[in-house]
Amino acid sequence: MSGPVWLAVGAIAIGVAAAIAWFAGRRSDAQLSSLRQEVQTTIASQAQAVGSQMNHLVQTVTAQLGQVRQELHSGVAASGKLASDAQTAIAQQLQASNEAIRRISQQIGEVQQAGRDLSQTTQTLQTVLGGAKTRGILGEIALERMLEDALPRSAYDTQFRFASTGAVVDAIVRTGEHLLPIDSKFPLEAYRRLVETGEESRREFSQAVRKHADSIADKYILPAECTYDFALMFVPSEGVFYELLMTHDSKSGMLDEYCRSKRVFPVSPNTIYVVLSAVAVSLKEQKVAENARHLLACLSGLVRQLENVADMHARLGSHLRHSQQTYEEVTTRLDRARNFLEQMSEGAAPEEAPRTLFPMPRE
Repeated sequence: MSGPVWLAVGAIAIGVAAAIAWFAGRRSDAQLSSLRQEVQTTIASQAQAVGSQMNHLVQTVTAQLGQVRQELHSGVAASGKLASDAQTAIAQQLQASNEAIRRISQQIGEVQQAGRDLSQTTQTLQTVLGGAKTRGILGEIALERMLEDALPRSAYDTQFRFASTGAVVDAIVRTGEHLLPIDSKFPLEAYRRLVETGEESRREFSQAVRKHADSIADKYILPAECTYDFALMFVPSEGVFYELLMTHDSKSGMLDEYCRSKRVFPVSPNTIYVVLSAVAVSLKEQKVAENARHLLACLSGLVRQLENVADMHARLGSHLRHSQQTYEEVTTRLDRARNFLEQMSEGAAPEEAPRTLFPMPRE
């Protein structure tokens, strides 16, 4: 039995002892013995009741402690699972972060390598384009590629030689009976010096372009050989074309205006594509017009053929009508001949002489 139970029993015993001592001074031995027995019975019953209550209380507390212990174990297990899940998620996040860092590092390395390759390519291109002749060939190639993309092969020629002067132009575009000359040998060396030294070389750039425009006008604008009264100056870079448009000379004015005054029109890769697209549309229209003329010629021939067929049809109708009349006339004479023979076979005198039955056919 636990401590509280013993305390309760002791308190009861002390109370009973005090009662016995009090009654001992007032009662007889018999009464004292009877009282002692009743007190012992009461103490036993009270002790039994208190023990039963304490046992019930102990069982209740023990059950509650077991339930608390079980819940505590469950909470600890759940906390352990949560901690394990959190550790797993953190590990996955760390792994994903490491993988992302690895990919970023790899991409940075690729970008750095691409930058080194681009720098090397730029140096190589600068070396290749170091000569004026090489840059001229580059302009010719760019012009030829644009012609191939915009026009059919029969609509243009490259390195065309004029019969009267022997001059060779980089390209000509055929638009019906006329030729459109295009030059691609732009003075890029003057532009390179303009970029390197700045505005100090602006005048030199202007003079080089004006001289080039004069050369194009003198050598390639040849109306006697069916060229237009203008030509195109192909500038193989939009940046160079912009500098040409912005260049101003105190003596000759704007550089592009001077070129136009010579009937030489500067064109960049973008603007020449617009020009070539317009030429392509014009060629298609010419093709449509040519097809229409051919169709009209065919229709005229068909009309003449229909007239001939109508004449033949009229003659055939005339012959058919004459044949019909002849057929009817022959049928009538056959009927007369049949009647004459029937009359002869019956012994009757014929109504008309045989010579009238078969007259000579009419001419």
